Amino acid sequence: MMNRKLLYLGALMLLIACSATTRIPDVNSLTKNEKQAGWELLFNGKDFSGWRQYNGTEMPKNWQIEEGAMKVMPANPSRLGQGGGGDIIFAGKMYTDFELSLDWKAGDQANSGIFYYVHELPGKPIYYAAPEIQVLDNENASDNKVDSHKTGSLYDMIAADPATVHPAGEWNNIVIRVKEGKVTHVQNGKKVVEYTLWTKEWDDLVQNSKFKSFPGFTDGIAHDGFIGLQDHGYTVWFRNVKIREL
Repeated sequence: MMNRKLLYLGALMLLIACSATTRIPDVNSLTKNEKQAGWELLFNGKDFSGWRQYNGTEMPKNWQIEEGAMKVMPANPSRLGQGGGGDIIFAGKMYTDFELSLDWKAGDQANSGIFYYVHELPGKPIYYAAPEIQVLDNENASDNKVDSHKTGSLYDMIAADPATVHPAGEWNNIVIRVKEGKVTHVQNGKKVVEYTLWTKEWDDLVQNSKFKSFPGFTDGIAHDGFIGLQDHGYTVWFRNVKIREL
């Protein structure tokens, strides 16, 4: 009987030890290898340090911290899709060549976006002169009728494979890599979009999109800028927002 107890105790201690060594890393944190590779957190999971409203000075009131994530909510819950001007940017630094990785989760019918090379233009929206990576509830959002409007797409230009996205209520990961104008979107581990800025290919994409009359696009996308997140009047969560310069 004593041997059985000792055997059981030993197995239990081994199980606890194995669990400790395989513990899932905390969100909004960097591993030792990530730090050595140059990754930096843009969101600490506790407050909005470094973030503010696009064309503003403070954080919009419809953004909150919930369970270690940035949560944007409809400014007017009775009018979904009516953004309250609550688009935000990480104003600490402009980036040129980089890898940006973040997790996001869509609420029911959600619509939002991730922007890079953002420049603030008075009186103009965040999407006026910056490429957008779409965030969407592909199943229930009203803007799901066009393939290039679905999650992971270069909005209104290049469609991403919808089979790579997890449904509303589940976390997704997107990695945007920009290096000397060459851009890739990797969604949940699979490359879904690839293009090159400031080329004839890019000009053709612009001319065949809603941005063909936007001077911010036709005059040429900037070569650097802020990272931005969109308030489109729906509930969306963001976490593990990290970047490394290339």
